[in-house]
Amino acid sequence: MADARVTMEVGNDAVAIITICNPPVNALAIPIIEGLREKFTAAMTRDDVKAVVLTGNGGKFSGGFDINVFERIHKTGDISILPDVSVDLVVNVIEDAKKPVVAAIEGLALGGGLELTMGCHARIAVPNVQLGLPELSLGIIPGFGGTQRLPRLVGLSKAVEMMLSSRPITSEEGKNHGLIDAIVPSQELLKVSRKLALDIAGSGKPWIRSLHRTDKLGSPSEARDTLKMARQQAKQTSKDMPQHHACLDVIEEGLIHGGYNGVLKEAKVFKELVLSDTSKGLVNVFFAQRTTTKVPNVTDLGLKPRPIKKVAVIGGGLMGSGIATALILNNIYVVLKEINSEYLLKGIKAIEANVRSLISRKKLSQDRADKALLMLKGVLDYSEFKDMDMVIEAVIENVPLKQKLFSEIEKACSPHCILASNTSTIDLNRIGEKTRSQDRIVGAHFFSPAHVMPLLEIVRTNKTSPQVILDLMTVGKIIKKVPIVVGNCTGFAVGRTFFPYYQGAHILVNLGVDVFRIDQLISNFGLPMGPFQLQDLAGYGVHVAVSKEYSSSFADRTFHSPLLELIMKSGRNGKNNGKGYYIYEKGSKPKPDPSVLPIIEESRRLTKIMPGGKPISVTDQEIVEMILFPVVNEACRILDEGVVDRASDLDIASVLGMSFPSYRGGIVFWADTIGADHVYRSLKKWSKQYGNFYKPSRFLEERATSGIPLSAPASEISALRSRL
Repeated sequence: MADARVTMEVGNDAVAIITICNPPVNALAIPIIEGLREKFTAAMTRDDVKAVVLTGNGGKFSGGFDINVFERIHKTGDISILPDVSVDLVVNVIEDAKKPVVAAIEGLALGGGLELTMGCHARIAVPNVQLGLPELSLGIIPGFGGTQRLPRLVGLSKAVEMMLSSRPITSEEGKNHGLIDAIVPSQELLKVSRKLALDIAGSGKPWIRSLHRTDKLGSPSEARDTLKMARQQAKQTSKDMPQHHACLDVIEEGLIHGGYNGVLKEAKVFKELVLSDTSKGLVNVFFAQRTTTKVPNVTDLGLKPRPIKKVAVIGGGLMGSGIATALILNNIYVVLKEINSEYLLKGIKAIEANVRSLISRKKLSQDRADKALLMLKGVLDYSEFKDMDMVIEAVIENVPLKQKLFSEIEKACSPHCILASNTSTIDLNRIGEKTRSQDRIVGAHFFSPAHVMPLLEIVRTNKTSPQVILDLMTVGKIIKKVPIVVGNCTGFAVGRTFFPYYQGAHILVNLGVDVFRIDQLISNFGLPMGPFQLQDLAGYGVHVAVSKEYSSSFADRTFHSPLLELIMKSGRNGKNNGKGYYIYEKGSKPKPDPSVLPIIEESRRLTKIMPGGKPISVTDQEIVEMILFPVVNEACRILDEGVVDRASDLDIASVLGMSFPSYRGGIVFWADTIGADHVYRSLKKWSKQYGNFYKPSRFLEERATSGIPLSAPASEISALRSRL
């Protein structure tokens, strides 16, 4: 922040160049906003200034308002920290200035950065600039006039699409829609912008205040239809996101009562939303993701990542084919190994199908797809492994098989080659115990489908070298994953945190709670689907194999439910054969299958845990808590054991790996909003009623009784323990 400043230089042509300087993206920190106000005021009073060009330093205009300010507000509750930018700066100082202002845009103009440019009287950009208003992804709305000016510049329909999706457009698209006045080469940007500013000052070009424009808004009936459709869409896709409806309401205010009234309502709603739980959750997720790039004893050692250009993937099943797809799409050469020609062909066809699917969804061009598939080669032996930079094993969860493979690849590969396993559950020390290269062994746990899901869980043992971890983190970024580095244990961070999720659901069913009620309530909470439908989709075999690992490692808190075995015995296999807890028919949504109820009754008879043989009576809230509080409890054990470096790693992992609702901020953040004390007291009560599965962990008990948030650094609890 020491570098944050705004400069002004007045040229011989009487144009003042006002430059935002706040590396790396020229964020609009509070000192920058004050600096802009000061420099614009000076430019307007100086006789030697006829016009102004506003630009950003270092090839970027501005990445938007400083999000650190939101974090400070969330911690203090003090909204007065927020400066008045919309009216005080953008309207009064820039848009209503007595001298014309032209924005000269390079690199990116996002959020408040784009809103500043829209307050200017013209916008010149270089090619491929990113332009967008991503505020809704942080639980707020544009707050510097964007809800009013964007519809007046690009038309209502395009503006609504840009704001609700939070996706940026390029400067070329911006010019087509009227957001950008001209696109020029970078070396000509300031020259052209200065000339345009002087032309406007001399009345050679029109002086346009975008807040006063109405020519692109369409008729009132067209506007009503556009907003009605947008509201319907928001109701379906963002039902738990109040900022979407708030944004549309504010846009409508400006359409009915004029742009300036719209700006006033926008400023009021913006402040209200900054203090909302949704914004607090989404801002936490934003910072949690940013923090994953900092890994103690890895990224702070001054190491440089080695280039990873060739990767072998062993196993062409669902995971292996997905991993290979992710790699080839990002220009990394892949050798796919299988045990026979039939399996190899299946694996290659699966990769081709993944690529075709991306083409059909317009996520990939045919040209890029063709180039990607040229980066793939199938093999049946290890002869090409000597040239590999990394090997990723992606076979079934079978310890002897994985041990055998690691012994073989250690011999087949060069001494620098990284030996990675995609295991989701098995302790890496067991996998690598028959090798001598344990410093090169690392977990590369992808989530299914691997070419789509954004999380990469990097698992390190006590012997994994920092260089190997850094190299894999770099590969993760190249293939557009968010890598989190975690310690080694059964299930690692994500799987282990969520293993009680299914356990809790099965306990409730065996206590007499309706299976479909559980799924509906978890879906209402914000997860894409409930635990039983997810079992149907993921496959019963995977769940059974993984459950064995957990029950072996965590026998003290494992509930053995016979339900899944009974369901499999009845010939059901979930979505794979169209029949599980739900019925799956092509072209229609899954439907609850009432014929599964007798099987559930049989499970209840076998477990005999219903008090007095009768179903328990629980509220909807209790059901959600009895499933998710044990997840919080396991997260506490993981924090206590140091499996992750900080609570925010579990927050981002829960959102990106298990689809925990992002607007709730992640599993630990959510628990802190509820209160550790409530989680602790609830678990303690249930442990007395229903057994050890619910027993609160030491970490949770200490935090709850001392009033320290679960997300607070470990040093706080260490200090408490030493005092005690």
